[in-house]
Amino acid sequence: MPESGNTLVNLDQTDRAILAALQENARLPVVELARRVNLSPTPCTLRIRRMEQEGVITGYHARLSPLALGHTLMVFVTVSLKSTDEKTLRAFNAAVKPVKQILECHMVGGGFDYLLKIRVSGMGEYRDILGGVLGALPMVESTHSYFVMEEVKESPFLNVSRPKEPRA
Repeated sequence: MPESGNTLVNLDQTDRAILAALQENARLPVVELARRVNLSPTPCTLRIRRMEQEGVITGYHARLSPLALGHTLMVFVTVSLKSTDEKTLRAFNAAVKPVKQILECHMVGGGFDYLLKIRVSGMGEYRDILGGVLGALPMVESTHSYFVMEEVKESPFLNVSRPKEPRA
């Protein structure tokens, strides 16, 4: 699927209403979705397909409970690299992408190079990732782990309202 990248896609209020409804329930039948946004099913379907092609809609997913699956420990890990040349960055990215327990990996600016969000069944599994994956990477200089005691807010939903115009 094409990605919109840094390009803001031109969306009208009906597009935004469709996106809001799909974020709430991606399994909503098109007939019901069309009714909610005051369209007939065919134009609604065409708008959805256009937004998929433009990369606004990037996929449809079932949202799973980590706790129901035994993933009771969430850890945020900061990673500092020995060097940040392009070869090192690519090597680190390639090393963490296949690790299923690493849910998110963000290159950041500031006091460290990467921020990872990790979900595991417990401390033993986390220890295996820390020592067996992250600690084994030759480009890693240091890591710091932050264990989540309580999830106060976690949401996959984006604000679909029109962005505010910058003040003059």
